[in-house]
Amino acid sequence: MSDPARTRIKKSERPSRPAVPAMPAMDALDATHREVMSTLQRLQHWVEQLESDGIDAQTRATAKEICEFFDSSAREHHAAEERIVFPKLLGSGDEEMVHHVRRLQQDHGWLEEDWLEMQPQLRAVVDGYSGYDIDFLRAAVPVFTELYQEHIALEENIVYPARRRQG
Repeated sequence: MSDPARTRIKKSERPSRPAVPAMPAMDALDATHREVMSTLQRLQHWVEQLESDGIDAQTRATAKEICEFFDSSAREHHAAEERIVFPKLLGSGDEEMVHHVRRLQQDHGWLEEDWLEMQPQLRAVVDGYSGYDIDFLRAAVPVFTELYQEHIALEENIVYPARRRQG
C-alpha cells in the first residue's frame, strides 16, 4: 500500500491551465431550482419513510441533508435572486412584471416562515429525538412543496426569461 502523503501532487507541481469562467448567474439559479425540486421530492418521501419506519440512521441522515440544503443553498439562492434578478425588473416600469416580482419576494418570506416552522421537526430527527410531530409534517410539507413549485414556475416561465432579455 502506498503512502497517500507521498503520492499527492502538490498544487505548485500541477501544470497551469487557463481559468474556467464561472457559471453564468442565471444558469446557476436554474441549477438550484433543479436541486430544490429534487430536495422537495426527498422531503416528501422522507416524511413517508419517517411515518412508516420511525427514526433510523437513514431518516436521520436524510433529515440532516435536507436541513443543510434549505438552511444554506436555498437561502443563498433567494438572496441571489434579490440581488441579481429582481432589482432590474422592479425598475423596468412594467407593472405586471413588478407585480410578479413583488409576489416572488413575498414568497421568499413565506418559504422562510414555513421552513422555520418545519426545521425544528427535522432537527429533532437528526438529533435522534422522537419529539417530532408527524401530523404537522404530513400537513406542512405539501404546503411548502406547493408554494415552492408555484414560485419556481413563475420564475422560470415569466421572470427569468424577462431578466435574461434585459441582459
